[in-house]
Amino acid sequence: MRRTEIAAILKESRPGTEVTVMGWVRAFRSNRFIALNDGSCFDTIQVVVDFERFDEEFLKKINFHACISATGKLVESQGAGQSVEIVADKIELLGECNPEEYALQPKRMTMEYLREKAHFRIRTNTFSSVFRIRHAVAFAVHKYFNDNGYYYIHTPIVTGSDAEGAGEMFRVTTLDVGNPPRTENGAINWKEDFFGKSTNLTVSGQLQGEIAALALGKIYTFGPTFRAEKSFTPRHLAEFWMIEPEVAFFDIHDNMDLAGDFVKFLINHILDNYLPDLEFLDDRIKQAEKNMKQEERRPMGLIDMLRFVVENDFERITYTEAIRILQNSKPYKKGNFQFPVEWGKDLQSEHERYLVEKHFQKPVIVRDYPKAIKAFYMRENDGTEPGKETVAAMDVLFPYIGEVIGGSQREERHSKLIERIHEQGIPEEDLWWYIELRKFGGCPHSGFGLGFERMVQFITGMGNIRDVIPFPRAAGSAEF
Repeated sequence: MRRTEIAAILKESRPGTEVTVMGWVRAFRSNRFIALNDGSCFDTIQVVVDFERFDEEFLKKINFHACISATGKLVESQGAGQSVEIVADKIELLGECNPEEYALQPKRMTMEYLREKAHFRIRTNTFSSVFRIRHAVAFAVHKYFNDNGYYYIHTPIVTGSDAEGAGEMFRVTTLDVGNPPRTENGAINWKEDFFGKSTNLTVSGQLQGEIAALALGKIYTFGPTFRAEKSFTPRHLAEFWMIEPEVAFFDIHDNMDLAGDFVKFLINHILDNYLPDLEFLDDRIKQAEKNMKQEERRPMGLIDMLRFVVENDFERITYTEAIRILQNSKPYKKGNFQFPVEWGKDLQSEHERYLVEKHFQKPVIVRDYPKAIKAFYMRENDGTEPGKETVAAMDVLFPYIGEVIGGSQREERHSKLIERIHEQGIPEEDLWWYIELRKFGGCPHSGFGLGFERMVQFITGMGNIRDVIPFPRAAGSAEF
């Protein structure tokens, strides 16, 4: 018989129908009840086995994560937890799984161990939920922008420009790294490289996205980006995906409107369509935090935190207001903040979480950051006092995780952009095309970047960003 997915069976639930299911064994109890999952949904379906009809040696092979096919009649379930079950007439073993040799076991395993077994970890309840949700968030990204008239642009992965000016990039070259060609003064002769110049893996598609926005009006990019930072925190990856809308004729306030509406759409899509996965992940977090001190626990349950974001208007404040609020706070006065709070320094996660969780008790958008700590392409605000110059930058702050979106109105004034490029020591010739966008038919425009994994991490409640991407790439780690 043709295979029927478990999700379809549980959705239609037509007792009396003969069906064939195929999947992986989650449990086999009392030589009679098989819990089978095929990845199509969170739930398993119970396959009832009349063990007297099957060979004893055959049944011994139906182990944890063995792959089987089962054919039988769909009947109303007599047990709790499911509406229907399958009474098996035929069972076929598609793939054995020897429990003595298999890396996974039907018990709780650490996240660190499962990262080492990334080729198997998606079979677990936790990771199957995470990656179903990851798919759904990616789908919602495209749906949101498509339905709102944006065009999807593929920006280059190999680039000769550094959007952030950070210098922490992966170099792309075909030269002999042990003995590269040299110029007369001893420098590496990049003209002999494949592209005829020094190139790297992209850190952002923003600059190229601006090209498209200044022709098509509303665009977004969604692609892989790379940072060569030797960071070992649970919030950083060397390879990750970025979502970057760019919109002509948008100012910073339009940008904030878009950011708030966009992230609410993503979260609502998961709440509306993947509640069983969220409920499992929510319960997993509650179990893990049972023995933690109160101050170490999350401010609220996972589903409550997601609803907290979508049901509240985002508070909007300036960076200067944020500094004043933080300096008047009890944690600051008691010396409980780990990092300094002073005008001119960037906000840290602890500061961002205080604003969201304690002071406003709602998501917060902070704008107008000091010019000195922001990128060259951000528009300088008019009328600021010398030494206190700000740019039209914004960060969207969520509970528990802090910043999830960073964006700005872009500097559209040709002379101002040239001034900023010189201030940051960036050679004009490296960005000649970007500068010409301001010289010929430029206009005000804005955009932001949302780290896709950071968003998936927030929605799933996973503690480490390496657990929301199938095969994490980080310093010292490039397995699979």
